[in-house]
Amino acid sequence: MSTTGPDDRVDIPSWGWWAAPAAVVFGVILGSVGTIVVEAVGAGNGGTISHPTAVVSIFGDIVFDLCFVLAALVMVTAGGVGGRLPRPSEFGFRRVRPANAVATFVIAAIIYYVVTDIYAVVFSLHGKDKLPSELSNTHNHAAIAMTAVFVCAVAPICEEFFFRGFLFGTLRKLRVTVAGRDLGVWIAAVITGILFGLVHTGSASSQFLIPLGFLGFMLCMVRWRTGSLYPGMAMHSANNALALGYEDLHWTAPEIIALMLGSWAVIALVVGPIGARVPPLVRGGAPAP
Repeated sequence: MSTTGPDDRVDIPSWGWWAAPAAVVFGVILGSVGTIVVEAVGAGNGGTISHPTAVVSIFGDIVFDLCFVLAALVMVTAGGVGGRLPRPSEFGFRRVRPANAVATFVIAAIIYYVVTDIYAVVFSLHGKDKLPSELSNTHNHAAIAMTAVFVCAVAPICEEFFFRGFLFGTLRKLRVTVAGRDLGVWIAAVITGILFGLVHTGSASSQFLIPLGFLGFMLCMVRWRTGSLYPGMAMHSANNALALGYEDLHWTAPEIIALMLGSWAVIALVVGPIGARVPPLVRGGAPAP
C-alpha cells in the first residue's frame, strides 16, 4: 500500500518506489565518472590522478554529490505522474515550526553523540574522520575555505536532498506491517542510514562508517518528526562544522560557532526560498493552517 497513514509526517512522493534503487545506481555511476573527469583535468595542472591536489579533490567531492542530486531529479522526472515536475514539498522543502525544529534538533543531536561516544568507548576507536584527508596541509588557505564551504554547506544540502529528501521519502511508499504496526518509516530510515554510511566509504575511515550510518538514520528521524528537510540540513551542517573545526583544523570554540552560523546562513540563502511558501506539516501529514 502506498497511501498515507494517520501518523505520516513525510509527503508521499508521486514517483514510483523503483526510482530509489535506480537513482542510487545511476548516482554512483555518474558520480564516479564525474570524479574521474575532474581528477583527469586536475592531473594536467600540477597533480596526478592517483594523488590529486587538495583543491582538485574537493572539486571531485562537490561533483560527486551534485551527480547524486542530478540522478534523483532524472528519476523523479521520469517516474512522475502525468509528466509533471515534482513539488518542493515532496522532497521536504517546507517551513517548520521553530519549536518543533529546535526540540527535534537538540534531542536528535544528544542521542547521536551519546550513542556514538558509547560506541567509540566500547570498541576503543582512535583517530579521527578524514573529512577530506587531503587537508593535512592546513597552510593552504584556499583549500581550507573551499573545504569549509563544501563540508558545511554543499554536502549537507546535496546529501540531505538525496538521502532524506528523495531516498527516505521514496522508501516510505513501501509499507511493511508487522503485528498490525506499520514499520515502514523505521525500515526506510535504516536502509537510508546504511546507504548513507556506505557512500562515505571513500572519504571516511572504515571505523567511522557505522557512526555515519547511525547519523544517517537519525537525520531520517529528524525529517520525519519535523516534516521538513531544513532541520536535518542544519544538524548535518553543525556536525560537519564541529568535526572539521575541532578535529581537523583545531579551531577555537568561537571560530567553530562562527563556521556553523555562516554555514547555516549559506544553506538558508541557497535552499531556503524553495520551501518558503510551503506551510509546515502537522500530525497526520496535513499542512498547518
